[in-house]
Amino acid sequence: MTESRKPLMAGNWKMNLNHFEATAHVQRMAFALTAEDYEACEVLVLTPFTDIRSVQVLIEGDKIGIKYGAQDVSEHDSGAYTGEVSGSMLAKLGCGYAVVGHSERRQYHGEDNSTVNRKALAALRHSLTPIIAFGESLQIRESGEQVAFVLGQVEQCLAGFTDEQARASVLAYEPIWAIGTGLTASPEDAQEVCAAVREWLVERFSAETAAAIRILYGGSMKAANAAELMAQPDIDGGLVGGASLDPDEFVTMVRYRLHAS
Repeated sequence: MTESRKPLMAGNWKMNLNHFEATAHVQRMAFALTAEDYEACEVLVLTPFTDIRSVQVLIEGDKIGIKYGAQDVSEHDSGAYTGEVSGSMLAKLGCGYAVVGHSERRQYHGEDNSTVNRKALAALRHSLTPIIAFGESLQIRESGEQVAFVLGQVEQCLAGFTDEQARASVLAYEPIWAIGTGLTASPEDAQEVCAAVREWLVERFSAETAAAIRILYGGSMKAANAAELMAQPDIDGGLVGGASLDPDEFVTMVRYRLHAS
């Protein structure tokens, strides 16, 4: 983490919490967080679509510093696409972010890097910040090909991006084998991949653009390991799954700076 990139701690609730529970969840977080916390770290919740309006009303009404976004976005702006939600709809609800390419979307819905690229560009068209997720399987990790595999993903996900579009995006490295399994990449393993991604960004865009883009780590990040992971120079935050469902633990993660050794 460098001074030029503000840390981002993003809580991905996945398919959990109805809109009543979501409101209580955000209220508990807001009660615990301080102005100093918001100054030191950007706090984001990625909620189910059905929660967004309730979270918006609470955050805007009580002037809470927590930001909110969606767990997915359609590649289409409108049309006969039953069940999809467009970037313009999310923007009207005040969302600032949308995740694209999460491993569960890739695994269960057959999304590939080309789909992720189109969704990221759709988010950008509506001034949403795409959080572009990528990562390798255990088989690829064990073969030692993780860096090459991930760089191939990133190259395809950012195909056709301008420097401006790249700077308006967030990247998220989430090794699939460490999601929901209790396994976590060591800080050194996570840094290896994130550093390689940043080096690729220098080559593809520019040193200035690479230095501006935040790269998150997602893969069983929790309060116990957040500070150690965040100490790595190319890790700028977390895409947090299960641990974000505990408001107290997530607040502790936002305050990782207070627990650094």
